[in-house]
Amino acid sequence: MATADYTPRRVVSLQPSATVILADVGKLDRLVACTRYCAEVCPEAASNGRSILADSWTANAAQIIAARPDLVIAAVPYQEKAVAEIMKAGSRFLGLAPKSLNDIYTDIATIAGTLAVSERGDQVIKKMQQEIESVRAQAKAATRPRVFCEEWGKPLICSQLWVAELVEAAGGEFVGEPGKQQRASDIAAANPEVIIAAWCGAGDRVPLEKIIHQRGWEGIQAVRDHRVYCISDELLNTPAPTLVQGLRALAAAIQPERFPQPAGLISVRKL
Repeated sequence: MATADYTPRRVVSLQPSATVILADVGKLDRLVACTRYCAEVCPEAASNGRSILADSWTANAAQIIAARPDLVIAAVPYQEKAVAEIMKAGSRFLGLAPKSLNDIYTDIATIAGTLAVSERGDQVIKKMQQEIESVRAQAKAATRPRVFCEEWGKPLICSQLWVAELVEAAGGEFVGEPGKQQRASDIAAANPEVIIAAWCGAGDRVPLEKIIHQRGWEGIQAVRDHRVYCISDELLNTPAPTLVQGLRALAAAIQPERFPQPAGLISVRKL
Protein backbone atom coordinates (compact mmCIF):
# COMPACT_ATOMS: atom_id res chain seq x y z
CA MET A 1 0.00 0.00 0.00
CA ALA A 2 1.32 3.44 -0.97
CA THR A 3 2.06 5.84 1.87
CA ALA A 4 -0.21 8.88 1.93
CA ASP A 5 1.49 12.23 1.35
CA TYR A 6 0.39 14.73 3.97
CA THR A 7 3.03 17.33 3.16
CA PRO A 8 1.94 20.86 2.15
CA ARG A 9 0.92 21.15 -1.49
CA ARG A 10 0.37 24.90 -1.72
CA VAL A 11 3.08 27.00 -0.09
CA VAL A 12 3.13 30.78 0.22
CA SER A 13 6.54 32.33 0.92
CA LEU A 14 6.69 35.85 2.32
CA GLN A 15 10.48 35.82 2.62
CA PRO A 16 13.20 35.48 -0.06
CA SER A 17 15.29 33.13 2.08
CA ALA A 18 12.43 30.63 2.31
CA THR A 19 11.91 30.80 -1.44
CA VAL A 20 15.59 30.15 -2.12
CA ILE A 21 15.53 27.20 0.28
CA LEU A 22 12.43 25.76 -1.42
CA ALA A 23 14.24 25.95 -4.76
CA ASP A 24 17.42 24.37 -3.39
CA VAL A 25 15.59 21.41 -1.85
CA GLY A 26 13.72 20.84 -5.12
CA LYS A 27 10.26 21.89 -3.96
CA LEU A 28 9.68 25.15 -5.80
CA ASP A 29 6.80 23.40 -7.57
CA ARG A 30 4.85 23.65 -4.28
CA LEU A 31 5.18 27.46 -4.27
CA VAL A 32 1.94 29.18 -5.30
CA ALA A 33 2.73 32.76 -4.25
CA CYS A 34 5.70 34.82 -3.10
CA THR A 35 6.92 38.42 -2.81
CA ARG A 36 8.61 40.59 -5.42
CA TYR A 37 11.78 40.36 -3.34
CA CYS A 38 11.63 36.56 -3.66
CA ALA A 39 11.47 36.92 -7.43
CA GLU A 40 14.50 39.24 -7.41
CA VAL A 41 16.65 36.74 -5.49
CA CYS A 42 15.18 33.61 -7.09
CA PRO A 43 13.95 34.63 -10.59
CA GLU A 44 12.41 31.22 -11.32
CA ALA A 45 9.92 31.90 -8.51
CA ALA A 46 8.21 34.48 -10.72
CA SER A 47 7.28 31.87 -13.35
CA ASN A 48 4.23 29.61 -13.65
CA GLY A 49 1.78 32.42 -12.96
CA ARG A 50 2.56 32.65 -9.26
CA SER A 51 0.90 35.47 -7.36
CA ILE A 52 3.06 38.30 -6.00
CA LEU A 53 2.14 39.19 -2.42
CA ALA A 54 3.16 41.63 0.30
CA ASP A 55 6.13 40.50 2.40
CA SER A 56 6.55 39.49 6.06
CA TRP A 57 6.67 43.17 7.10
CA THR A 58 3.46 44.20 5.33
CA ALA A 59 1.51 40.94 5.08
CA ASN A 60 -2.07 41.10 3.82
CA ALA A 61 -4.55 38.39 4.88
CA ALA A 62 -6.80 38.80 1.81
CA GLN A 63 -3.86 38.21 -0.53
CA ILE A 64 -2.74 35.14 1.40
CA ILE A 65 -6.25 33.66 1.56
CA ALA A 66 -6.69 34.19 -2.20
CA ALA A 67 -3.65 31.96 -2.82
CA ARG A 68 -5.36 29.12 -0.88
CA PRO A 69 -2.16 27.95 0.89
CA ASP A 70 -1.83 25.05 3.29
CA LEU A 71 1.47 26.51 4.56
CA VAL A 72 2.71 30.09 4.91
CA ILE A 73 6.40 30.70 5.55
CA ALA A 74 7.54 34.08 6.83
CA ALA A 75 10.52 35.48 8.71
CA VAL A 76 11.67 38.41 10.80
CA PRO A 77 11.38 41.35 10.73
CA TYR A 78 7.64 41.33 11.46
CA GLN A 79 5.23 44.07 12.39
CA GLU A 80 2.61 43.07 14.96
CA LYS A 81 -0.08 43.93 12.45
CA ALA A 82 1.57 41.77 9.78
CA VAL A 83 1.72 38.74 12.10
CA ALA A 84 -1.98 39.25 12.87
CA GLU A 85 -2.70 39.29 9.13
CA ILE A 86 -0.74 36.08 8.57
CA MET A 87 -2.57 34.33 11.42
CA LYS A 88 -5.91 35.66 10.17
CA ALA A 89 -5.35 33.77 6.92
CA GLY A 90 -5.91 30.55 8.90
CA SER A 91 -3.21 28.43 7.26
CA ARG A 92 -0.37 26.61 8.98
CA PHE A 93 2.36 29.13 9.66
CA LEU A 94 6.11 28.54 9.80
CA GLY A 95 7.94 31.57 11.23
CA LEU A 96 11.71 31.84 10.85
CA ALA A 97 14.02 34.07 12.91
CA PRO A 98 17.63 33.15 12.11
CA LYS A 99 20.58 34.95 13.65
CA SER A 100 23.56 32.67 13.02
CA LEU A 101 24.72 30.25 10.35
CA ASN A 102 23.60 27.37 12.59
CA ASP A 103 20.11 28.91 12.69
CA ILE A 104 20.10 29.03 8.89
CA TYR A 105 21.08 25.36 8.69
CA THR A 106 18.18 24.62 11.05
CA ASP A 107 15.78 26.58 8.83
CA ILE A 108 16.91 24.61 5.77
CA ALA A 109 16.42 21.34 7.65
CA THR A 110 13.01 22.47 8.95
CA ILE A 111 11.66 23.45 5.53
CA ALA A 112 13.07 20.29 3.93
CA GLY A 113 11.59 18.13 6.70
CA THR A 114 8.18 19.81 6.41
CA LEU A 115 8.14 18.86 2.73
CA ALA A 116 9.47 15.32 3.36
CA VAL A 117 12.83 15.88 1.66
CA SER A 118 15.08 15.82 4.72
CA GLU A 119 17.87 14.04 2.86
CA ARG A 120 17.93 16.76 0.22
CA GLY A 121 18.01 19.38 2.98
CA ASP A 122 21.02 17.65 4.54
CA GLN A 123 22.80 17.74 1.18
CA VAL A 124 22.14 21.47 0.76
CA ILE A 125 23.47 22.16 4.28
CA LYS A 126 26.56 20.01 3.72
CA LYS A 127 27.37 21.72 0.43
CA MET A 128 27.00 25.16 2.03
CA GLN A 129 29.26 24.17 4.93
CA GLN A 130 31.88 22.69 2.59
CA GLU A 131 32.02 25.86 0.50
CA ILE A 132 32.38 28.03 3.60
CA GLU A 133 35.20 25.83 4.92
CA SER A 134 36.91 25.91 1.52
CA VAL A 135 37.00 29.72 1.62
CA ARG A 136 38.16 29.64 5.25
CA ALA A 137 41.10 27.40 4.30
CA GLN A 138 42.12 29.68 1.41
CA ALA A 139 41.75 32.84 3.49
CA LYS A 140 44.16 31.87 6.25
CA ALA A 141 46.71 34.65 6.64
CA ALA A 142 49.14 35.99 9.22
CA THR A 143 47.10 39.15 9.74
CA ARG A 144 43.33 39.61 9.78
CA PRO A 145 42.12 43.04 8.61
CA ARG A 146 39.46 44.81 10.67
CA VAL A 147 36.18 44.79 8.71
CA PHE A 148 33.06 46.87 9.32
CA CYS A 149 29.87 45.67 7.60
CA GLU A 150 26.61 47.58 7.75
CA GLU A 151 23.10 46.50 6.78
CA TRP A 152 21.57 49.97 7.06
CA GLY A 153 22.80 53.54 6.98
CA LYS A 154 20.26 55.69 8.85
CA PRO A 155 20.41 54.67 11.61
CA LEU A 156 23.76 52.99 11.20
CA ILE A 157 23.25 49.27 11.90
CA CYS A 158 25.85 46.50 11.85
CA SER A 159 25.27 43.46 9.68
CA GLN A 160 23.80 40.35 11.28
CA LEU A 161 25.69 37.66 13.19
CA TRP A 162 25.79 35.32 10.19
CA VAL A 163 27.64 38.06 8.25
CA ALA A 164 30.11 38.41 11.12
CA GLU A 165 30.69 34.65 10.90
CA LEU A 166 31.26 34.91 7.15
CA VAL A 167 33.69 37.80 7.63
CA GLU A 168 35.67 35.59 10.01
CA ALA A 169 35.62 32.73 7.47
CA ALA A 170 36.86 35.15 4.79
CA GLY A 171 39.87 36.07 6.91
CA GLY A 172 38.67 39.27 8.57
CA GLU A 173 38.00 40.56 12.08
CA PHE A 174 34.43 41.87 12.42
CA VAL A 175 34.12 45.38 13.87
CA GLY A 176 31.08 46.33 15.97
CA GLU A 177 28.19 44.38 17.49
CA PRO A 178 26.24 42.29 14.96
CA GLY A 179 22.69 43.48 14.31
CA LYS A 180 23.02 46.47 16.62
CA GLN A 181 22.88 50.21 16.03
CA GLN A 182 26.28 51.89 16.04
CA ARG A 183 27.59 55.45 16.23
CA ALA A 184 29.65 56.61 13.27
CA SER A 185 32.22 58.02 15.71
CA ASP A 186 32.69 54.59 17.32
CA ILE A 187 33.35 52.98 13.94
CA ALA A 188 35.84 55.75 13.13
CA ALA A 189 37.60 55.09 16.43
CA ALA A 190 37.85 51.37 15.58
CA ASN A 191 39.58 52.42 12.32
CA PRO A 192 38.52 49.45 10.12
CA GLU A 193 40.77 48.48 7.23
CA VAL A 194 37.80 47.38 5.09
CA ILE A 195 34.29 48.87 5.01
CA ILE A 196 31.38 47.02 3.40
CA ALA A 197 27.84 48.30 2.95
CA ALA A 198 24.99 45.90 2.12
CA TRP A 199 21.81 47.85 2.79
CA CYS A 200 18.53 45.93 3.01
CA GLY A 201 16.48 46.54 -0.11
CA ALA A 202 19.12 48.73 -1.78
CA GLY A 203 20.61 46.11 -4.08
CA ASP A 204 24.03 47.45 -5.06
CA ARG A 205 23.01 51.11 -4.96
CA VAL A 206 24.61 52.30 -1.71
CA PRO A 207 26.09 55.84 -2.15
CA LEU A 208 29.53 55.01 -0.79
CA GLU A 209 31.21 58.39 -1.39
CA LYS A 210 28.27 60.26 0.12
CA ILE A 211 28.15 58.27 3.37
CA ILE A 212 31.92 58.60 3.85
CA HIS A 213 31.71 62.41 3.69
CA GLN A 214 28.50 62.67 5.74
CA ARG A 215 30.01 60.61 8.56
CA GLY A 216 33.39 62.31 8.51
CA TRP A 217 35.16 59.06 7.75
CA GLU A 218 37.84 60.47 5.44
CA GLY A 219 40.59 59.59 7.94
CA ILE A 220 39.64 55.92 8.38
CA GLN A 221 42.27 53.55 7.02
CA ALA A 222 39.77 51.74 4.77
CA VAL A 223 38.90 55.05 3.12
CA ARG A 224 42.53 56.16 2.74
CA ASP A 225 43.33 52.79 1.13
CA HIS A 226 40.22 52.86 -1.10
CA ARG A 227 38.90 49.65 0.45
CA VAL A 228 35.27 50.69 0.76
CA TYR A 229 32.79 48.38 -0.96
CA CYS A 230 29.14 47.71 -1.60
CA ILE A 231 27.99 44.09 -1.76
CA SER A 232 24.58 43.45 -3.30
CA ASP A 233 21.94 43.25 -0.60
CA GLU A 234 20.59 39.83 -1.56
CA LEU A 235 24.03 38.22 -1.23
CA LEU A 236 24.47 39.04 2.46
CA ASN A 237 20.97 39.72 3.81
CA THR A 238 19.21 36.60 2.53
CA PRO A 239 19.80 33.88 5.16
CA ALA A 240 19.91 30.99 2.70
CA PRO A 241 22.48 29.08 0.61
CA THR A 242 22.95 32.23 -1.53
CA LEU A 243 25.16 33.47 1.32
CA VAL A 244 27.97 31.48 -0.27
CA GLN A 245 28.03 34.05 -3.09
CA GLY A 246 28.16 36.80 -0.48
CA LEU A 247 31.07 35.01 1.19
CA ARG A 248 33.02 35.04 -2.07
CA ALA A 249 32.41 38.78 -2.40
CA LEU A 250 33.55 39.31 1.20
CA ALA A 251 36.67 37.23 0.60
CA ALA A 252 37.56 39.29 -2.48
CA ALA A 253 37.20 42.52 -0.48
CA ILE A 254 39.11 41.23 2.57
CA GLN A 255 41.80 39.13 0.86
CA PRO A 256 41.99 40.52 -2.72
CA GLU A 257 45.37 38.90 -3.29
CA ARG A 258 43.82 35.46 -2.75
CA PHE A 259 40.34 35.79 -4.29
CA PRO A 260 39.17 37.18 -7.66
CA GLN A 261 36.58 39.96 -7.66
CA PRO A 262 33.14 38.41 -8.32
CA ALA A 263 29.89 39.94 -9.55
CA GLY A 264 28.06 41.81 -6.81
CA LEU A 265 31.12 43.58 -5.34
CA ILE A 266 31.46 47.30 -6.08
CA SER A 267 34.29 49.48 -4.79
CA VAL A 268 34.33 53.19 -4.00
CA ARG A 269 35.02 55.20 -7.17
CA LYS A 270 36.19 58.57 -5.89
CA LEU A 271 36.68 60.50 -2.67
